[in-house]
Amino acid sequence: MRTYQELFRTPEFRPLFLTSAGQVAAQTVSGLALSTLVYTATGSPLLSALAMFGPALAQVVGATTLLSAADRLPPRGTLVALSLLFALGTAATALPGLPVPAALGIVLGLGAVSALGGGVRYGLLNEVLSKEGYLLGRSALNMSVGIMQILGFATGGLLVALLSPRGALLTGAALYLATAGVARLGLSRRTPRATGRPSIGRTWRNNARLWSSPPHRTVYLALWVPNGLVVGCESLYVAYAPRHAGILFAAGAAGMLAGDVLIGRFVPRRLRRRLAVPLLLLLAVPHLVFFLGPSLPLAVAAVTLATVGYAASLVSQERLMALTPDELSGHALGLHSSGMLTTQGVCAVLAGAVAERTSPGTGITVLAAASVAVTLLLARRLREVPEGPEGPGTPGPGTEEPGTEERGTAERGTEERGTEERGTAGPGTRGPDARGAVARTRTGDAVTPWPGGTAGTNTA
Repeated sequence: MRTYQELFRTPEFRPLFLTSAGQVAAQTVSGLALSTLVYTATGSPLLSALAMFGPALAQVVGATTLLSAADRLPPRGTLVALSLLFALGTAATALPGLPVPAALGIVLGLGAVSALGGGVRYGLLNEVLSKEGYLLGRSALNMSVGIMQILGFATGGLLVALLSPRGALLTGAALYLATAGVARLGLSRRTPRATGRPSIGRTWRNNARLWSSPPHRTVYLALWVPNGLVVGCESLYVAYAPRHAGILFAAGAAGMLAGDVLIGRFVPRRLRRRLAVPLLLLLAVPHLVFFLGPSLPLAVAAVTLATVGYAASLVSQERLMALTPDELSGHALGLHSSGMLTTQGVCAVLAGAVAERTSPGTGITVLAAASVAVTLLLARRLREVPEGPEGPGTPGPGTEEPGTEERGTAERGTEERGTEERGTAGPGTRGPDARGAVARTRTGDAVTPWPGGTAGTNTA
């Protein structure tokens, strides 16, 4: 599968694509509306920012408690239920007289639950598409995230002006309901990828199982840290150019889309592996020019060139899926998404702290230099990451679960049956040895205003 036309001919990809795009649109519209509502009520920039970005940080809670369910629940039913939950929660925040702490509590709770949604959604993508098609599919989702965020912020601002923040929140709730309908009617029923009952303990054990594998650990660090530090750079665009920040964000979105198309559509698989480190360096190095206080045209050129490097996440996520057994694919992708969004939030705070004590240009330069340093430290280890599974399919040292042997026997039996069922579930389904590729930065799991900050969008 090498073209977007072939991709969209895959029956279940179309509803999954629409579900993801609708989720991002709903999050963007409702996030902007609630942030405006909170600022109007309190006059607090901090609480307003928490209303917008708090859900992304709250995903770390979901990553440590809920992710074992990503592979142990039916995908279609879970996505429908989560969309209905988000619709209900978003509508609740629009209630007149609702205290601000209650509204913030609702959105933070929804942010934690969205970690599960990301794992289920991208795990399902790994089933719907073939090994060769997954990278292209994730690239398409990443592009939809960027486009939906741009349209969502524009539409959300218009709705807030024409209706009210509460009217915009109800519009977001309606979008979640539409997303639930698309998932229910467009996706086919599938069995869970893994057996057993979800639990917090199982989530911790699976996190440990993934993190104890050196190849997995290297790939996760490459996905989270260099990207997160550059998102910190982007969080200072408003402070650097208050009147022209929108131009810088638009330039970043354009560069990101170009990188996704280039890597996802035109670069053959055999060459992609070599591009991980060069793309990560490209993501950071052009931002170093901000130390010189460049004019707007030069800054736009630097940002456009740099954000092509966000495609590095496609390459690294392809490796992540090649390393991960099918029964952990949703968990692994959910952990990537949640860790990425958390790192981005932390780096944005770090960038603000540096800029407070120096200047926005210096803050951008410091975080870009840190991203370059981290990439160079990871470069040798990334080159040593194997092409396929090398131990990650079994628990690492010190991560043996009680009853592992017994469960392993049961799961091997159910895996064969599940393979037959998935093999006949519909076009594009795969057996346990045909592992797909990807899930990125900028995902649609939380709204971020920066091109690098999910989905796909810092995604991804």
